[in-house]
Amino acid sequence: MATDRTRETDAFHTTRWTLVRNARGDSAEARQALSELCAAYYAPVVAFLRARGRDEDAAREQAHTFFERVLAGSSLGGADPARGRFRSYLLGAVKHFLSDEGDRSNAEKRGSDTERTSVENAVAVAAPDTRATELAFDRQWALTVIARALEVIAAEMRGTGKSAQFDALKPWLPGESAALSQADIAQTLGVSEGAAKVAIHRLRQRFRVTVKAEIAQTVRDAADIEDELRHLLAVLVAS
Repeated sequence: MATDRTRETDAFHTTRWTLVRNARGDSAEARQALSELCAAYYAPVVAFLRARGRDEDAAREQAHTFFERVLAGSSLGGADPARGRFRSYLLGAVKHFLSDEGDRSNAEKRGSDTERTSVENAVAVAAPDTRATELAFDRQWALTVIARALEVIAAEMRGTGKSAQFDALKPWLPGESAALSQADIAQTLGVSEGAAKVAIHRLRQRFRVTVKAEIAQTVRDAADIEDELRHLLAVLVAS
């Protein structure tokens, strides 16, 4: 029987981000992998743009434009898929995109000789708090990782006819549920309390492996998984 560590290592072998970085995004497979990563991690970019003052509609529209440029192969600040994690690459790329957009807007305004008051100028140069905007991005990234892991487990359990068991045990995944006891779960599932305890333990183990497998899709090598997991947990605690 494969151990959790074995499954984590096996899951790393064909990850999307390693495929993108190894091929430098030139192959059809690498471009598809990048497209899947962008689709999966759309929400953190929207959260970052919202933190920078955009409303929901404007943030989503700008995020669409950004991802279109990424997928078109536009150069975004020399971000190199061969180095680092997809999270860092994506954040750096969206910052460069915003800088380019700002430069373009300023050039257009200079070309039209638009006069600006000192108040307007002050507003134009006021920058959002960098730490706060990056925390918004990382927090949504962490939530996305968790949501995607939950989707995988839900699909697995649906496939084995255990949807009801998953729904009953899901509140225990992030940690012990204050609203429920193991006796409550046992009664809901019609099993002994001991059996409920074992089911919770096994599902938590599977959840942790699945979260790591999702993280593995976005880091350079297997050695980075634990560091990335610790970072994302710290972000959630700090939020």
